[in-house]
Amino acid sequence: MTDYPTISERVDDLATARTEGHRKMDWAREHMPILTALQAEFEAEQPLADQRIGMAMHVEAKTAVLVETLADGGAEVAITGCNPLSTHDDVSAALDEHPNITSYAEHGVDDEAYYGAIEAVIAHEPTITVDDGMDLVAAIHEDYPELIDSIVGGAEETTTGVHRLRAMDEDGELKYPVFAVNDTPMKRLFDNVHGTGESSLANIAMTTNLSWAGKDVVVAGYGDCGRGVAKKASGQNANVVVTEVEPRRALEAHMEGYDVMPMNEAAEIGDVFLTTTGNRDVITREDFEKMDDGVLLANAGHFDVEVNLDQLSELAVDQREARDGVREYEMADGRRLNVLAEGRLVNLASPIALGHPVEVMDQSFGVQAAAVRELVENGKAYDAGVHDVPDGLDREIAEIKLDAEGVEYDELTPEQAEYMDSWQHGT
Repeated sequence: MTDYPTISERVDDLATARTEGHRKMDWAREHMPILTALQAEFEAEQPLADQRIGMAMHVEAKTAVLVETLADGGAEVAITGCNPLSTHDDVSAALDEHPNITSYAEHGVDDEAYYGAIEAVIAHEPTITVDDGMDLVAAIHEDYPELIDSIVGGAEETTTGVHRLRAMDEDGELKYPVFAVNDTPMKRLFDNVHGTGESSLANIAMTTNLSWAGKDVVVAGYGDCGRGVAKKASGQNANVVVTEVEPRRALEAHMEGYDVMPMNEAAEIGDVFLTTTGNRDVITREDFEKMDDGVLLANAGHFDVEVNLDQLSELAVDQREARDGVREYEMADGRRLNVLAEGRLVNLASPIALGHPVEVMDQSFGVQAAAVRELVENGKAYDAGVHDVPDGLDREIAEIKLDAEGVEYDELTPEQAEYMDSWQHGT
């Protein structure tokens, strides 16, 4: 299969790691009613029997509940991380104990090991891929195209991955169907807005032990993630500035009451900078040169390219670890600019990061599980390319959540449904 070691072969005290990993997973599962319901259904019906699922995800407790749900549904699952700093080794070791799961995910690996683990997952010859950022899909297409014919389809978790997939699809290079899980209402409206907003700000506050009140917080990008960050920062009495490149989003931020300006202007006034764009070089040399002493620089986008650390290093005359997870860059004039989590996803890559709240990820991962089930049951109905998750599956996840919360809601009467579907009814 592969000689790349699993996490169980790399952990020093395997028994202790697995005990702690299961403890984290048990806590998460206790607050994940959607996946709990789907796990019971999958275990009883075995809808994923004979499938091999390859995954590249943030391997922590909430993800682990999804992985076990898929494995308990009959699939053989191989998983690795999608970020070198977001894996919890104890959770990875606990997953690797499951008879249907092989985990290669390890925290703090270099680029060679990161991609070696992805290749190890691919060596299991997956019939379904589940990705966060599209690295797995890209590696299969670039280096193992002979596997494509045996792949039923895939599912993509995050905004950056969907952007990459759509670009690949437009170039005619995506050779199997992939569900854009990120774009479903049950993911986008909750995970991106509330999850990113809450977890990013919480991790920055815990990492630095600093308050948000009264600070000028510059949010780069006003998509769903940027909206969430801006809303949550404003709710903690920060002054929010938004930077954007898309005129309608800039106008939306303006109409929501935020100051909107170019990054190079915001650089002069910001205390905290948080990028959420998914693009590169959002904060560059020209911005660093204008920033005040003591600013915090953090990223909530998928890859570590939004804050140009190469240019910051070139400007710095000295560097040091000011705190765990905070690297201080000293400028020639004595100013100190502080980068959190090495410019990677601050809510997942800082030393105390826990990612999004459990309840939020229950919804997103519920959609993932339903999407995988759909691929197994109806995969032949989807051509190669990026596909929306069927709305009925998204509604199913919402209904499970509402039922678990004891929330009742109205339904359309037959007459109302007929009225809404007809063009013949007038005023």
